[in-house]
Amino acid sequence: MRSFIAISLTDEAKAAIIPLQRTLPVGRLVPPENMHLTLAFLDDQPEEALEELHNELLFLSVPSFSVTFLGIECFGQALAVTVADCPALTALYRKVQTAARRAGIILPRRRFRPHVTIARIKLEQRGAVQHFLHSHTKSALPDMLVTGFTLYQSTLRPKGAQHDALAHYALKLVES
Repeated sequence: MRSFIAISLTDEAKAAIIPLQRTLPVGRLVPPENMHLTLAFLDDQPEEALEELHNELLFLSVPSFSVTFLGIECFGQALAVTVADCPALTALYRKVQTAARRAGIILPRRRFRPHVTIARIKLEQRGAVQHFLHSHTKSALPDMLVTGFTLYQSTLRPKGAQHDALAHYALKLVES
């Protein structure tokens, strides 16, 4: 089963990103319901491995935290809203990676660059987005409180991926 672990965006974060997304000069927009911040792309996994991962994720103890959205960058064929350096987010990412390894899922080693993909572009469209990127490097987007993360199944369809939640994991709420 093709799957991934991600932080879903709050309605407030989506509401702030959608108007920015609609000003893109080119690209296929990611539907608001598919916007997320990926912690681990698991690729195709047997159900048994996902069940074992689910059991590992149930025992993660992480406090809630906020992330700050910065601006838009191009990541290959994806236009994405970037996220400021956040030690709590990095700690959650590492704990999810460790849980996946304990469940027997081998993940590729790559640098964690937290972002929310908002559109997909073709390579020949990169030039058309350069001016847009220059004028939207920094955007006024609200901070987002992260209170949990989700294990998703991802089904590829001709019009784009469909993401279905398999399990949600709440973070510990921190009293202010």
